[in-house]
Amino acid sequence: MIAKTFQGLEEVLAKELIDLGADQVEIITRGVRFFGDKELMYKANFRCRTALRILKPIHQFTATDADEVYNIIKSMDWSQYLNTKKTFAIDAVVHSDNFRHSKFLAYKAKDAIADYFMEKFGERPSVRIKNPDVQLNIHVNQDLCTLSLDSSGEPLFMRGYKVEQTEAPINEVLAAGMLMLAGWDGQTDFMDPMCGSGTIAIEAAMMALNIAPGIYRKGFAFEKWPDFDSAILEDLYNDESQEREFNHKIYASDISSAALRIATENVKSAGLAKYIELKHLPFQGCERPENETMIMFNPPYGERLKPVEMDKLYEEIGTKLKHDFTDMSAWIITVPSETTDRIGLRPSVKIPLLNGSIECEFRKYEMFKGRRNDFLRERNEGQEATPVEDKRERRKPATPESDSRKTTSPIREDGSFVRLEEDTWRRSSKSEDEQSEYQRRRHEAFEKEREYQERKSAREAAEKERGERRPFNRERGEGRRDFPKRDDRRDDRRGGGFRRDNEERGERRFDRDNRERRGGFGGRRDDDRNNDRKPFRRRDDDSRGRGGREGRGGRGGFTGGRRFDKTED
Repeated sequence: MIAKTFQGLEEVLAKELIDLGADQVEIITRGVRFFGDKELMYKANFRCRTALRILKPIHQFTATDADEVYNIIKSMDWSQYLNTKKTFAIDAVVHSDNFRHSKFLAYKAKDAIADYFMEKFGERPSVRIKNPDVQLNIHVNQDLCTLSLDSSGEPLFMRGYKVEQTEAPINEVLAAGMLMLAGWDGQTDFMDPMCGSGTIAIEAAMMALNIAPGIYRKGFAFEKWPDFDSAILEDLYNDESQEREFNHKIYASDISSAALRIATENVKSAGLAKYIELKHLPFQGCERPENETMIMFNPPYGERLKPVEMDKLYEEIGTKLKHDFTDMSAWIITVPSETTDRIGLRPSVKIPLLNGSIECEFRKYEMFKGRRNDFLRERNEGQEATPVEDKRERRKPATPESDSRKTTSPIREDGSFVRLEEDTWRRSSKSEDEQSEYQRRRHEAFEKEREYQERKSAREAAEKERGERRPFNRERGEGRRDFPKRDDRRDDRRGGGFRRDNEERGERRFDRDNRERRGGFGGRRDDDRNNDRKPFRRRDDDSRGRGGREGRGGRGGFTGGRRFDKTED
């Protein structure tokens, strides 16, 4: 069988399946391949918290085009899986150079099954997209095709306890995977200060009580199979031997009253109101729990808030964690960016995850009093000395010359960063850890500056190509300025290009219509030669004759150095 999951949760799912008794477990891309009997397939659907669906392969073959897939599927004996009274649906996942369109491949497979029944029985089963009797899946990796029965039906993240959900809720499977990655075992209190619809808090309570995630579901696809064994599934539903007591508390809060109302309904639907305490409260107003607490939340990524609001929010998150949650750990799933780095704390763990199609990082922040080195030293107390510590012990004693050097640390007590020259800091440092921290922050600063310069250059090049703005040197205090309009009220006209309006100020104006730069700043004047300019001729379809440039007001328009009145003939 194959259990599908999100990217980054493969190892967690593999452990779940091993605990259930799976054999020959093998991790694949966004999934786990394993062997087991019918009972294990039922258990995997009923108890796995990080599985999206459980597939049972029934045929594997190679094909290079859709017609070949059609012929092979049509030659199979479909009477053992379907009959003309049942409904079916087929889903295709394609990673191949030969097959570019997954829906077209699904249509060809559907036609093959329908034609099989038409030729053999004179009628065919119907196709139903939602809740069919038999759900099929075809997976193509280059030329290798795997046809499977989907034993789950609706995805397994649809637990069944949600009455309603907020905008952009976190997936239940992802929430459970995050809790497992964080090591949540229900032996402490738990806090979600940005709970939304309550998904993380509910999943945490279910894990603490060891409630099976499938207990709330209406059913599974395998219940409609011909070989379905209802006694096995009934035993799974009625087995309460693995449930345990939870003597701690789960705190969930949100700044949105609408979100809190939805979370309250979902908690009641799951029957967990006894264990989850909900409050209408912003994160900045959360109080420090009295007991040891694991903190985990899913803050906004910038889709619903403005950049300025995002910067302020993440700065407040870092300040709140640092000052009010000392000696605790916080797990945050977020998008790595300059905005999220405003938290100002260094994560001790970073795990890449996908939240839908958004590439995220699951970060662990450890809050402590004082300096980071002292915290790490206390945490590693009793362990063998690391090579870095041994190297520090072997360091030569300081000389009077070295004592007179600057010894100011680039890392302030509040976690902010003071830039020093690399050589100066290397000479004055007393700690290898502080040196590595300095190098990391210095590298991040350079990377941010490089990215900014690349974006700036690309933006200026695009503006220059469109003729919108002319870039000037920002370091000399000059910003960008538009090309000025030509002023024809002066008599000392030049032949084109730039001309001087004021000898003292050195202003330059550019003639848009006459692109030839004849004299620059010292060029020949119009009044020194014959002025052979062609007169302006107004066309009937010239939109600029109706009050200047299109989209602008005014009595006259800029038309190559001559103004005209729209009332004139």
